[in-house]
Amino acid sequence: MENTICQETLNRFDRYVMHTYAPGALFVRGEGAQLWDADGVRYLDFASGISVCNLGHCHPAVTAAVCEQAGKLVHVSNLYYNEVAPKLAEKLISRGFDGTVFFCNSGAEANEGMIKLARKYGSATGRNEIITMEDSFHGRTLATLAATGRAKYRKGFEPDMPGFVQVPFNDFEAVKAAVTERTCAVMLEPVQGEGGILPADAAYLKQLRAFCDEHDILLLFDEVQCGMGRIGTMFAWQSFGVEPDVFTMAKAIANGLPMGAVVASRRLSGVLTPGTHASTFGGTPLVSAAALAVQETFDREKVLENCVCQGEYLMQRLREITAPYAFVRAVRGKGLMIGIVLDRAPQELAGLILKKKLVVLTAGENVVRLLPPLVITRAEADEALDTIAQALAEYAAGLGPEK
Repeated sequence: MENTICQETLNRFDRYVMHTYAPGALFVRGEGAQLWDADGVRYLDFASGISVCNLGHCHPAVTAAVCEQAGKLVHVSNLYYNEVAPKLAEKLISRGFDGTVFFCNSGAEANEGMIKLARKYGSATGRNEIITMEDSFHGRTLATLAATGRAKYRKGFEPDMPGFVQVPFNDFEAVKAAVTERTCAVMLEPVQGEGGILPADAAYLKQLRAFCDEHDILLLFDEVQCGMGRIGTMFAWQSFGVEPDVFTMAKAIANGLPMGAVVASRRLSGVLTPGTHASTFGGTPLVSAAALAVQETFDREKVLENCVCQGEYLMQRLREITAPYAFVRAVRGKGLMIGIVLDRAPQELAGLILKKKLVVLTAGENVVRLLPPLVITRAEADEALDTIAQALAEYAAGLGPEK
C-alpha cells in the first residue's frame, strides 16, 4: 500500500508540479531530528529543511501555538491590527537590537525589503548602489539575484538589475576600493551559507562598521540562514560583536511556517513609510503565533547553549574522522552550521550519506553541509558521526589507492 501511495505521489509531482526541484526522498512524518519516509524508514535529519526547523520537526510548543491560533484568527491583512505580531516584534527587539521590524514571508522577500530600505535611505543624495560579496547568496528574485555573488544563479535571467557591485569576501580593502559617490550600503552574510559555510572575520566586520559609520554607508547583514540561533547566538551579528544598521531573518523564525523579517535600527525606522513597502501575508496572527512560540522555546529549553555545546563537539569529532582522507581539505563553520570541505564536487559523498539514512546538504562547489536541529542530543550527534565515518570509508575505498 505504502509503495503504491509513494508512486502515486511521485507521478503527481512529475505531471503537475513545475520541475524547479529534484527531490531525493519522500518524507511523510517528522519528530525532533528524525524523519520517516513513505515506507516507514527512519532518517536522521542534519538539514533541518535548509536551516528552517531549528527546533526540530513538529515541536510541541509550536504545534500547540499554531493549533490554538488557527481556531481564533488566521488573517486580517495589515490594514488592521492583530494582537500577536506586535508581541513578536517586541520579543525580537528585546534580544538586544533597538529598532523596529517589518514582517514578510521569506528570506528573498526580507532581503528585497532591506535593499529597498537602503536605496530609499540613499535616494535623497543620489546614492543607490550596494556592495555585496563574491560567493554570497541572497535569494531568487531579480533584485536578490543581482545582489548574489554567484553568477551561475543569474544565468538565463539577464540582464541583471543594476545597482550592485561584488567584491571578495573578508577583504576590507576591496570594499574600500569599490566605494563611489553612489554607494549607499554594504551587504553581506556574517556566515556565507550557499557559498560554502564561510564565516566572516570579526576584525573585517569591525573595519567595515567603522568605515560605514565614517562615510554614512549602511551596513546590512543577511542572517536568513545563519541567524535565529544557528551559530550559537540568537542573532548572528552577536557572535561577532558587530551590530549592523539593518539585518534580515527568515527560514527558522517560525520553525517551518513561512515568515521573514527586516529589522532596522531605531534611526532608520521611518525610512519606509505607508505606501512605500508592503506584504499581504506579512505578520499574520497564525505565523506570528508560531514565531512567538519559537522565541519562548529558546528561552525555556536552553537551545543556544545546546547549539554551542553540540557544535563544538561535532566540529572536533569531524576533524578527527576526516583526518585520514586526503580528499577532505577542512572542516569549518560556527555553531551548528558546519561544512566538510572537499577537493572535489560533494554530491557523490552526500548521496552516499543519504543512502545511509542521514540527511545532509551541499554548498558551494565542494562542501558537504550539516545543519542539524539546534535541539539535537549527544546520542544523535554520535549517530551522525558514525554514519559519516562509514560513508567516508566506503567512498575512499571506491577511489582506490589514489584517495
